[in-house]
Amino acid sequence: MKNYEKELNLLKENLDKAKSLKYKAEARLEQLNNQQQEIIKELKELGVNPEDLEKEIRKLTEEIDALFKEANELIPKDILEKM
Repeated sequence: MKNYEKELNLLKENLDKAKSLKYKAEARLEQLNNQQQEIIKELKELGVNPEDLEKEIRKLTEEIDALFKEANELIPKDILEKM
């Protein structure tokens, strides 16, 4: 004969674990949503529309690349050759 009490306790344990995981996941989701809202707020304060973020990153990357290129061109080549 099966031990129904043992099986019932195991089911209860598993249910409690599942509830605990659900509460943790909900808390994490709320935390992530708060972080997302904070990031969106910061972006707007910087004048960047969140939908344009990829475009803004690309633009800034191009500006950085151009500045590095310009800086390298300003270094006298004869100094580099003597090193």
